Amino acid sequence: MLLIKNCNLIDMNAIYKEKRDILINNKTIIEVSENIESKKEYDVIDAEMRLVTPGLIESHCHMSVYDTGNESGIDGNEISNPVIPGLKGLDALNPIDICFYTSRKHGVTTIVTGPGSSNIMGGMFVALKTSDEKLENRIIKEEDAIKMAVGENPKSAYGSKGKEPKTRMGIAALMREELFKAKEYYNKKKKYNESKNIKDKPKFDLNLESLSKAFDGLRVKIHAHEPYDIITAIRVAEEFGIRYSIEHVTGAEHVIDYLKNHNVECVAGPSLGFKGKYEIKDKDFKLAGILEKKGILFSIATDHPVIPIEAILLQAILFIKHGATPEGILRALTINAAKLTDIENNVGSLEVGKDADLVIWEIPPFDTMHKVYKTIINGKVVYESVEESYEFDYKK
Repeated sequence: MLLIKNCNLIDMNAIYKEKRDILINNKTIIEVSENIESKKEYDVIDAEMRLVTPGLIESHCHMSVYDTGNESGIDGNEISNPVIPGLKGLDALNPIDICFYTSRKHGVTTIVTGPGSSNIMGGMFVALKTSDEKLENRIIKEEDAIKMAVGENPKSAYGSKGKEPKTRMGIAALMREELFKAKEYYNKKKKYNESKNIKDKPKFDLNLESLSKAFDGLRVKIHAHEPYDIITAIRVAEEFGIRYSIEHVTGAEHVIDYLKNHNVECVAGPSLGFKGKYEIKDKDFKLAGILEKKGILFSIATDHPVIPIEAILLQAILFIKHGATPEGILRALTINAAKLTDIENNVGSLEVGKDADLVIWEIPPFDTMHKVYKTIINGKVVYESVEESYEFDYKK
């Protein structure tokens, strides 16, 4: 067992900067109390009243599907068909990508990664830990969400080649057509499961098999930046009654009441970096504060490698500087990120029964000189800081 003593704990549930001890058995938190007596068989870490938080969660990225520094490993978009939901990001994932180490170094213990946005329907996202264990031991959900996209990316990927879709109308039409097929496939499967009559069994189709899971409650992550793309994504999702979140929501300020009235869950960002295309002209660090003030459930994302994972806290600090609260941004990086990726039963807060993924901070996360002391995943220390020299005394 591992006992962590003297934590200045933020558990993202009911405890905010209070002294607590945490007891871990294997990978699971089994006790959080004011004083847990140490026993000789325990491994003990004294946090010495350093800040302790849940491990950070990157809720939307393409890490290791876009392999770092390897052009032949850029496998985020299968640009051969705009509608291929049968793909799995897991099948392109490089489990030894250096970015997993970088994530641990910066307090990120879980990522949700998958296909890019060149396709209207691009395949499955996977949720996994950033530890260096065997890949199968790191996976939380192999099929965490189905990726869809509207707007400029599918238009440019296919329209520029003279293929469908060339317009936003074409994107929405293809999205509806495939959802109609998937719903019919789902209903046929349901009928067969009830009747067991071979005549009712639909012919297997990999794409429809994957997409039909949306009608069983699997989340759909819909990439949308522009206000009218956001509205189209919501319209189509609601027509078919599927669970969804809108990813990026760059132009959310212009449709904020619409988002609130439709109870839309949002993954915000990235807002760091330059405005590299027209549809992100509204990119601004005000985004998180706008969503928070409106009471919209949101997480924040780097979209790595759009901005590198090591900039996750730099972006968070800039969101705070431009109107979001530190508490709101910490929620966006932990429990909200877990809720928006449907893994909150495992991670996102430090509660009894959940995975022991946490960060002990040498310098708190929203200080500009933030620094991790130790990162712990599944009850094991996976990163320890080293002494670094600075030209000035940060604490003065």
